[in-house]
Amino acid sequence: MLYLTLSLVLSLAGLLSAGHALLHKRDPRAALGWIVMCLALPGVGMGLYWLLGVNRIRTRARDLQSQGSTWFEPSLCAWSRESAEQYPFRAENFATLLHLSDAVTRRPLLQGNHIEPLHNGEQAYPAMLEAIAGARQSILLSTYIFESNPTGRRFTDALAEAAARGVEVKVLIDGLGERYSFPPARRLLQGSRVRVARFLPPSLSGHGIHLNLRNHRKLLVVDGVLGFSGGMNIGDRHLAESSDPRRVVDIHFRVQGPVVGQMREAFLEDWQLATGEGFHQEKPPAVAAGGQAFCRGISAGPNEDFEKLPWILTGALNCARRRLRIMTPYFVPDRFLIAAINAAALRGVTVEIVLPARNNLPYVAWATRSYLWELLLYNVRIFYQPPPFVHSKLLLVDDDYALVGTANLDPRSLRLNFEFCLEVYDRNCNRQLAAHFDTVRAASRQVLLADVDGRPLPVKLRDAFAKLFSPYL
Repeated sequence: MLYLTLSLVLSLAGLLSAGHALLHKRDPRAALGWIVMCLALPGVGMGLYWLLGVNRIRTRARDLQSQGSTWFEPSLCAWSRESAEQYPFRAENFATLLHLSDAVTRRPLLQGNHIEPLHNGEQAYPAMLEAIAGARQSILLSTYIFESNPTGRRFTDALAEAAARGVEVKVLIDGLGERYSFPPARRLLQGSRVRVARFLPPSLSGHGIHLNLRNHRKLLVVDGVLGFSGGMNIGDRHLAESSDPRRVVDIHFRVQGPVVGQMREAFLEDWQLATGEGFHQEKPPAVAAGGQAFCRGISAGPNEDFEKLPWILTGALNCARRRLRIMTPYFVPDRFLIAAINAAALRGVTVEIVLPARNNLPYVAWATRSYLWELLLYNVRIFYQPPPFVHSKLLLVDDDYALVGTANLDPRSLRLNFEFCLEVYDRNCNRQLAAHFDTVRAASRQVLLADVDGRPLPVKLRDAFAKLFSPYL
């Protein structure tokens, strides 16, 4: 009798969970998958659905957006009322992207910024530590992984020293990302004046246990006027010249100018979610000396009403008239991305994609290979960059536009993670990034359609099986 009652309860709960998926999942494939799982696996399927398939995160930033807050600084956007044609985003193709980004990002495009690429930890970490050492008022640091190896300890020591001299120091570490290292970096900061918070740590209370919905953002804002962002976490593995077998190649960016205010805002939104503490907007920093870049900070994540990154990526790819350069460590394209890339190639745009020859997540590389033939068939040029593992993320459109930051081109980044990217209109910066891309491409091996078609049958089956789990990789 007890067994029958339990079966009925689990079946009813599974049915209700399936109904929830039917009503709330936007992607019909995801909805169908969860419905089948909830009904076919009573109890287990329902548990997995509520653990992995339901987004219960809503932040104040999203509330402000729904209430109509414009987050706009007209004094910094006088160009928006001008008709001058020297602005690249006023070109016919980029004007549509500007309108799209204006509509979905809740932040304006700001002029007068200076963006400097920093390659690997050898360039990025000294610049970041120097900024921390020179801080006088505040340090805001957000990272997905904060390792406790020698590099991590250099940062914890610098942060503790800054806090000891009276600087307000806030450090936000992802609740799962911190577990990549032991002891956790936050333990190294215990006893100091540094305030440390964890973003959505696994818990049976509060926001619950989330294996997805991770904070993948990397932000450092010093005194509200100097910022750093890009693909690098904090740890020895980003020292590309080291002997660490896990070492990676990556790009970070030093940022000065008004857009640093948007980086500060992005950090404080996450800090509010993690701690419940409110914050107030401040006047953006002044225009950077010699700053020529027009930039916009994009906070994307499951707390937003729009799927910002998929929409902006589609808009940016559609803007290309001559050349598209894409560099990403994880490439698991959705149908929209494949369509946009192929459409660009078919209208005569030179499309080049650089991927790592050796991926730190083999199953992602397997899934990736199952997609490549769809692009190679339409003359998209794909290259494998030799080891060490390449973690860099770049999207360059013609000579005018770059999208850089933390997002990979996979479902996890585009739909599940909290990400931060920068839109950059600056021909000088884009020229530097294009030169780096072209140098890397020249040293890489081109992938041909014959290579993909010539895989042994067991390899094709393995890759195709991994592809089935693309939405969850």
